[in-house]
Amino acid sequence: MMEKENKYMSSVSIGKQVFEVQARALEATTARLNGAFDQAVNMILETSGRVVVSGMGKSGIIGNKIAATLASTGTPSFAVHPAEAYHGDLGMFTGGDIAILISYSGETEEVIRLIPSLRHFGVKIIAVVGNPDSTLGRNSDLILDVSVEREACPNNLAPTTSTTVALVMGDALAVALIERRDFKPHDFAVFHPGGSLGRRLLTRVKDVMHTDLPICSPQGSLKEVIMTITQVGLGLAVVVNRGFIQGVITDGDLRRALFNYNSLDGMTASDVMTLSPLTVNEKEMFADAENIMLRANVTALLVVSEEGVLSGVLKLQDASKVS
Repeated sequence: MMEKENKYMSSVSIGKQVFEVQARALEATTARLNGAFDQAVNMILETSGRVVVSGMGKSGIIGNKIAATLASTGTPSFAVHPAEAYHGDLGMFTGGDIAILISYSGETEEVIRLIPSLRHFGVKIIAVVGNPDSTLGRNSDLILDVSVEREACPNNLAPTTSTTVALVMGDALAVALIERRDFKPHDFAVFHPGGSLGRRLLTRVKDVMHTDLPICSPQGSLKEVIMTITQVGLGLAVVVNRGFIQGVITDGDLRRALFNYNSLDGMTASDVMTLSPLTVNEKEMFADAENIMLRANVTALLVVSEEGVLSGVLKLQDASKVS
């Protein structure tokens, strides 16, 4: 007997289709992004209050994530359930606040009935809505259009594409605010003191640097340099004169010397060292030092004290100590 033909698409094909539908929706939203987005960022920057995010159902879940991201990146923010707000939690709002109300239809009853009270309190409203001409759209101060051609759901019912676009809109606001506030890794650490992320962002260079230093003098022979590199095991030797760095010699510097010179007899550390190596102050944050190494495509930094004296060596793999 012939096997019964499988009338269903493969799960992989369905998955790819969902990604494609949502990717197209994000591209369309990107093309629509306009001055209202810039106004929303300015409004949030200028407010003396908090950003309060509210939505019902799936939109509420997206709102929770948006509020959490804003709060963790320097924008005081929290989420409130619209039904709970209508039954007492409106007391969380103050006159200087901004409300981000999320409703794809713009007609969600629990969200709409917050509007009169928010207006009474003097709260400005940013609508994240799929229908700008809806009740929510018409009664907001700013509209962020998250309309989509269709949901990824085959029945065009379950919030899928629309919630993705709303989520990315919230992320876009958060990232724009990060840039405008010049929010740095050490600022991020203030709001994330716990766990491996907090340790990573709060760790200073001096906390993880190697203090068993591979030091040699400018007049040291290459044999002495090789012995120093081998014994300390950091893959380099630091050429130092009275505590101050003159240069650095890596395995690569030694290989280049072997290639460029017929004989290394009589050569000293000063003949093969790399001048002006990258350094970092011991009080700098490890995350900043790590970024320096990644940008410069190097695996080590020399660490100096406030006086500019060599105090340690930092290796890129030391990230494992703080993760």
